[in-house]
Amino acid sequence: MSARPLHTVLPLTLPALRAALPEWGPILLGLLCLYVPTGYRLFTGVWATEEQAHGPIILGLSLWLMWRRWPEVQARLGAWQTARSGWPLMVFSMLCYVLGRSQQILALEIGSFILALAAITLLKLGGRALRLLWFPFFFMCFMVPLPGPLVSMLTMPMKMAVSYATEHLLFAAGYPIARAGVILQIGQYQLLVADACAGLQTLLTLEALGLFYLNLVRHTSALRNIALALLIIPISFSANVIRVIVLSLVTYYFGDAAGQGFLHGFAGMVLFLTALVLILSVDSMLQWYVKRRALRHARGEGK
Repeated sequence: MSARPLHTVLPLTLPALRAALPEWGPILLGLLCLYVPTGYRLFTGVWATEEQAHGPIILGLSLWLMWRRWPEVQARLGAWQTARSGWPLMVFSMLCYVLGRSQQILALEIGSFILALAAITLLKLGGRALRLLWFPFFFMCFMVPLPGPLVSMLTMPMKMAVSYATEHLLFAAGYPIARAGVILQIGQYQLLVADACAGLQTLLTLEALGLFYLNLVRHTSALRNIALALLIIPISFSANVIRVIVLSLVTYYFGDAAGQGFLHGFAGMVLFLTALVLILSVDSMLQWYVKRRALRHARGEGK
């Protein structure tokens, strides 16, 4: 273990970045040499697909969260203590990188990037800094593509559930709709509920959105945090159902070309906007409940 004097801790200003360049420049250059090819593969491959389009958003938000927590890291660390445990983690991350790069396994390449950043944090800033920055590192895990067989196994029951809910809701509203598995027949049109509309990756993306919201607002009530975190899953399911309903209605009223064209992409925006509105609405209800509970508790103590 070695200590750093406090005067080396600088705010993120342009002069401070210039002063830190001799120390951090080689590290940044090494990361760029290793992971720019990986980034190119991602942006021209899986991140260009609808199922994995959240990847660059997750990465950008994670880096923003690290930058946002930097003043807190700076204020709490005092004399920074490096951690030698970062070396085994760095070696392991490089092994993952070599295996992932040589065998074309993107999950290992992305995982090695997260582990390498964590190892650098341990080596340069210490364990306390890693504990303060745990959520951005955890949040980055949502951009790691899951194995295809696992996604296929878990996606089919979700698509069946979304198709079932869509069919019954539209039928109750008076629309001529029938279902065969994950195929919806509305009027003269047939719609296949695809993985992008109700798949595991969509659920994980919405779960990441909810966790990001929780980290951003930082409620002091443990009940409110736990309840909202648990309710994110049914909120995500509801948002998926609303998206498929919107696509079904667009196809029913405007034809198959509209449903599969530009409006299909717009339905993706509807998905995230719906999820965000539902999260904010549920959070407001929980806030009302927590305040009412605290008021009752205060009245009970006042008697």
